[in-house]
Amino acid sequence: MRWRRNRGRFRKSLTNRYLLLISLAMIFMPIMFPLASILYWFVNDTFSEKPAVPVEKYTSGAVLEKMWHEEAATLSGASPEAIERRLHSIQLEYPEISMFWVDGSNEMRLQMPVQPSLPEVWSAPYTVQFMKNAVDGDPFTSVAFIGGEASGEGFIVMQIPRKYISVQQPIASETAMYGLFITLMSVLFIVVSWLFFVRIRERLLRLRSAMTSPHTVTGLPQPVALTKLDEIGQLEEGYNHMVIQLEEGQRRQREEEELRKSLIANLSHDLRTPLTVIRSHIFSMEREPLSEKGKESLSLIESKIADLGGLIDNMLSYNLLASGKVKLNMEPTDVLRTVKESAAAWYPVWEKAGIEPDIQVRDEPLNWNVDVLWFRRLLDNLFQNVVRHAKSGQYIGIHTEEREGLEGMLVISDRGPGVGSDSQNKGTGIGLAIVDHLTREMGLGCHVESSDEGTRISIWRR
Repeated sequence: MRWRRNRGRFRKSLTNRYLLLISLAMIFMPIMFPLASILYWFVNDTFSEKPAVPVEKYTSGAVLEKMWHEEAATLSGASPEAIERRLHSIQLEYPEISMFWVDGSNEMRLQMPVQPSLPEVWSAPYTVQFMKNAVDGDPFTSVAFIGGEASGEGFIVMQIPRKYISVQQPIASETAMYGLFITLMSVLFIVVSWLFFVRIRERLLRLRSAMTSPHTVTGLPQPVALTKLDEIGQLEEGYNHMVIQLEEGQRRQREEEELRKSLIANLSHDLRTPLTVIRSHIFSMEREPLSEKGKESLSLIESKIADLGGLIDNMLSYNLLASGKVKLNMEPTDVLRTVKESAAAWYPVWEKAGIEPDIQVRDEPLNWNVDVLWFRRLLDNLFQNVVRHAKSGQYIGIHTEEREGLEGMLVISDRGPGVGSDSQNKGTGIGLAIVDHLTREMGLGCHVESSDEGTRISIWRR
């Protein structure tokens, strides 16, 4: 069982597959040459028309030339009759060879068979030209002087068509066939390797497409179907496991979000009742005779109760906005007029807190597509944030700026300690979270800049 399991793992491994492919190529390479020889022999023997000749006689031109020169040497001093008899004997032994004899006086003495193109008397220039033409020509020609060149006994000439010699050439000399066969084998190996990597690339691209194409509803990557249990298959399996974990995490997040929203809603409603009771008792106590210190304490309690009430209102508002239960009624509005009206309502609060307003807005309308009620709530949160956390700067600035590419920008600034100075004066909290959410939903841009010298909040239409 273990052996079968290991063999299965070997087959499923891309590395082992490619190593097997390389090994087969290396093993197959040494046998290409014998295979090329066999292929050439088969093609040559099947489709080529070659004369049937004795193999032992015509192994090569060099053997024939050596035999011819040896015969010429043995005929030295022989009579014309003896030379003719010997040439006739050679003709019987090598019937494919044509031959002729020119004697010492340069006269043609014997032709087997007769060749009309040959002259009866051989001059020196003709003999030289004949030898030049015979070099590397067809038929294969060998000229041998009887008794040597200086003997003056003439020469004998042997001719045989080269097809009788070339048919016996070693198969290994056919380089063209070898080259073609090896080229075909190399191309086959390249094609197999290319197909191997193309399939790997297709699977990787399919996996990448699944990673980069999230679901239109959940926004999570899509799982892929497992193909093979190799390295890429293991990657696909791990990817699918990651997708399952993301879906589970998203499900838990939704449940926790719903629980949080429900808790905030219930808690906000539950807090309103005791706050109402406390406020009624504060109202009753204000009618009682109190010392100055008692009146100050009662005023502080009333202020904190108001802050707590505002915080509860913000929690309810944020909960409604985050849950998507609020549908904004967008309409073209002159936001500068809304800003002036809201600022006028906050003047008594700013005066009581010792905050000096500085309002400088342009005279031309600034029309944005907003929900008027929720835009007022956005401004109230920003103004309230200054009163609660930046009144030490005793300043609030409301003005407009012109920026390139923008129709107009609304800027609200203060000179407080900044949202990042300490934990008691951060001032962002849920109020600015509502501002951020509302600006996004209304298609507005919002940017907060804060330092020890104050906070600057810029709002513009995208």
